[in-house]
Amino acid sequence: MSTPNLALVLHAHLPYIRHPERPRFYEESWLFEAITETYLPILRALERLTADQVPVRLTMSVTPPLAEMLADALLRDRYARHLDALAELAADEVEQRAATPFEAATVALAQDLAETRSFHRALGGDVLAAFRRFQELGVLELITCTATHGLLPLMATDASRRAQVAIAAAVHERHFGRRPRGIWLPECAFAPGVDGLLADEGIGFFFMEKHGLLNATPGAAYGTARPVATEAGVAAFARDPECSSQIWSAESGYPGDPAYREFHRDLGYELPLDRPHLSELHSGGARHPIGLKLYRITGKVPLGEKAPYDPALAIARVQEHARHFVDSRERQLRALTDALPSDVPPFLVAPFDAELFGHWWSEGPRFLEAVFRAAAGSETVRLGTPAEFLEGDPALEVVTPSACTWGDKGYYEVWLNDENAWIYPHLHAAERRLVALVDAHPRAHGAFRRALAQLGRELLLAQSSDWAFLVTTSTAGDYPKNRTLAFLRRFEKLASDLERQTVDLPFLAECERRDAIFADLDPSAWASRSVTRPGAGSLTDLSTP
Repeated sequence: MSTPNLALVLHAHLPYIRHPERPRFYEESWLFEAITETYLPILRALERLTADQVPVRLTMSVTPPLAEMLADALLRDRYARHLDALAELAADEVEQRAATPFEAATVALAQDLAETRSFHRALGGDVLAAFRRFQELGVLELITCTATHGLLPLMATDASRRAQVAIAAAVHERHFGRRPRGIWLPECAFAPGVDGLLADEGIGFFFMEKHGLLNATPGAAYGTARPVATEAGVAAFARDPECSSQIWSAESGYPGDPAYREFHRDLGYELPLDRPHLSELHSGGARHPIGLKLYRITGKVPLGEKAPYDPALAIARVQEHARHFVDSRERQLRALTDALPSDVPPFLVAPFDAELFGHWWSEGPRFLEAVFRAAAGSETVRLGTPAEFLEGDPALEVVTPSACTWGDKGYYEVWLNDENAWIYPHLHAAERRLVALVDAHPRAHGAFRRALAQLGRELLLAQSSDWAFLVTTSTAGDYPKNRTLAFLRRFEKLASDLERQTVDLPFLAECERRDAIFADLDPSAWASRSVTRPGAGSLTDLSTP
């Protein structure tokens, strides 16, 4: 097989949100929307491509919290009911919109949801098994993330950093049957020394923002046109800005085309509350998006002036944009091939949040499918995975990438600022308490070991970068703050009891019921130990609160 020169990489992640204490909880709908609008449509696209024998190699992270939620019996049951209600409501809406300007949009939406429900039922509700099947077929390269999407450079102890990586690798192997070869660092947050932690777990590559490579020491000779190797022997692939801007850019990106479906106008705010099936979708009667959208972007006009969605026009635009994307990569790769030495082929990476495709950009999964079909006929573009590129044993320059993240300003500020800095002293104190307790009780068993493991779960869950991000964006009300505090309070109670050599068994059982992530978690993951392997280094000198 020819050496690949372009990788499409999707990062599938959601924070761990599971509320068994209530029959219905709004924030669980974040998962349900992602399954309906992103994960199942991408899987359906892969099914069509495979059936048509179109070559497909897609790299995709499935983060440990997402994998655990997709495997959770409670959430799977709730999602099946949610999808049933959504499909039935859409089918009912077809009759309501007959002989109106919205007829075509409603029929297409109802048909798509009916097919999604049939596909989900054919999977037996097991979305993870479908991902694993495409991995076994050689279609997907599944990679991991840290255990709970915690930013490694903003942690206080190497023990916590090691635990985040080691637990992630173990959970990935449990769900997908093999160790991950690569990792998506949360928020693409890197600092020198992180690469050594990855190497210790056998992880061979990671992704980063472009300036982490452009500001490397020494400078990367080929910029983002080629990966580099770190001193720990891990390959670093930087986001190529030209590939990404055609999709990410708010001004010129494809998703903003007037023909595509409008995200912000949703029938959840418009339908009468007594409509059948709507109560199953609305938590507590409060209005919120439900995923039924019948308008197109139209242009920069108020929501009330949006035009009806035209499915045929949107699909035609998808084909145009996919062809444009592949044509652009052909020009870019030819220019790079001419500019680079003959024995140094380019390899570009286009990484995106998976939820962009389907959830935010309704036509996104169809776009991905069209890109693979168009690329199959290209003599220049060779889609593949970072792992495949590395299997060719390329000679990579060795550099030390600089600290970086993606996001606004590119250096951690989204996750560490005046609005959320209060979180970190609590997290750092909890890290040190957990390490001390694990070190003091290396042979813990029975209820004591259970409590230590739950202590680890509460810390991991509190470390999720999503809470700090949502505090910054103010898009989820008080939920991220309350979620962080709930994990920390449970940690405090468990730790205080353990420090007194006691375990409150009813409280422990309730914590295990609520925060049921990582059932086989081993608290020894937090045991302190010196790190002596070359390049592994400590990150404790990084500036943190």
